[in-house]
Amino acid sequence: MMVHRVTRLLLSSVALAVPAALSAQAFGLNEIGSCAVSRGYATTAAPCRDASTIYWNSAAATQLSGWNITAGGAWIAVKGSFTQDTTLRVWNADVPTSFIPHVFVNYHSPTSKLAWGVGVYVPYGLTSQWTDSFPGRFSAKKASLATIYVQPNVAWQITPKWSIGGGPIIGHSTVELIQGVDLSSQATSAGGPTFGQLGVAAGTEFARARLKGSAMGYGAQIAINGQPTPQWSVGARFLTPVDFKYDNADATFSQIFTGLIVGGTVQAPFTAGTPIDSLVAPQFRTGGSLVAQKASTKITHPAQIQGGLAYSGYKNWLLEADYAWIGWKRFDVLPVAFQGPASGSNRNLLESYNNSSAIRLGAEYTIPTDGWKLRAGFAGVASAAPPETVTPLLPEQDRTYWTFGAGIPIMHRWTLDGAYSHVATPGARGRIVERTSSTQTADQLNSGVYHLSANVFSFTLKASF
Repeated sequence: MMVHRVTRLLLSSVALAVPAALSAQAFGLNEIGSCAVSRGYATTAAPCRDASTIYWNSAAATQLSGWNITAGGAWIAVKGSFTQDTTLRVWNADVPTSFIPHVFVNYHSPTSKLAWGVGVYVPYGLTSQWTDSFPGRFSAKKASLATIYVQPNVAWQITPKWSIGGGPIIGHSTVELIQGVDLSSQATSAGGPTFGQLGVAAGTEFARARLKGSAMGYGAQIAINGQPTPQWSVGARFLTPVDFKYDNADATFSQIFTGLIVGGTVQAPFTAGTPIDSLVAPQFRTGGSLVAQKASTKITHPAQIQGGLAYSGYKNWLLEADYAWIGWKRFDVLPVAFQGPASGSNRNLLESYNNSSAIRLGAEYTIPTDGWKLRAGFAGVASAAPPETVTPLLPEQDRTYWTFGAGIPIMHRWTLDGAYSHVATPGARGRIVERTSSTQTADQLNSGVYHLSANVFSFTLKASF
């Protein structure tokens, strides 16, 4: 019995899962600082006055005085579903609530033009997960990615109204994929019929595969911030691409018993009454195709450019509009290399992503009597994936964010920020099967509609000394 195609599909799907999870408009995470969340992520021109500005606009770190420590996190609850065209049956996703932390420290002496600090945050992550009955589990039952950035920063006040900032980025990324393996598509022997041709129904899961890997990546960021007039502020930041090489990722396989029996004799060992589970069992032992092995691929976190304009001419109000661009166009073909039984199946996977963008609007009102800050925002985000790449790994689609929150002073040096964000999507048609050729179109592949929504709760505690 030959099942080499199993490992090829598994590791190919893993490679597909990673970039999908990395997309800054897909599994990208902007929940970095509760103040920014509540302002619809519009914080490039007039960043929140805390150390999270190291991420949003590192140049504005010179606007802080003394020590500023910011720490918190966001709880993200995602809901998803897939509605099949032919049956109208709905499968709900099984995504766990994720906690995304952030910590920033900044120091700026009032007598110095120099500010320095460091941030630790998660810019990419979350999990796509489906139930055991979902027909797309053979593409992905679970796809999980978490990338942590450590970002040292130095900011310099060029003039009283203009500053620049920048520094290196050190990233660590982990990825995990779990998927089912369909027996019907496996060949019974070299050049022989498939199990499906012998009567095994499509969607018969006989194995579950898991891949886990990690990688380090390095990049940099630079930003500028200024106040041309007392009422207007401008800002921009650029984040370089960051390459991650997932070398020596671990692929493992476990057998799932089907309980099927060969109904009629074809040829040995396919004789009537033989359990199919016993026929495939040797593939999970030494010498078989479904043994532990290694895989590697290279993924690039995309370049990001963000610019903003803020106005504070209305008493106690701050209004801002930002534009963000994510350079996903370069993600066109993905090379995948295997070791072990699948070493002969190295290939280039077709992605054909598009550059994506976002519009972000935010407002903040300061209550003069007690210093409370009330915030609200909106963001509209364009999908990076083309219609033929909307999959269970990530049902990428256009979406909107509606946000609000508040900043509450606690004594003299402490502030608690809280925020809520609701993420809505219009739905997108997608597929649950592999794309094997560039000639295959979305109309040929897509078989249903994916829907996604999310609720985000974020809290940040910050102190200044």
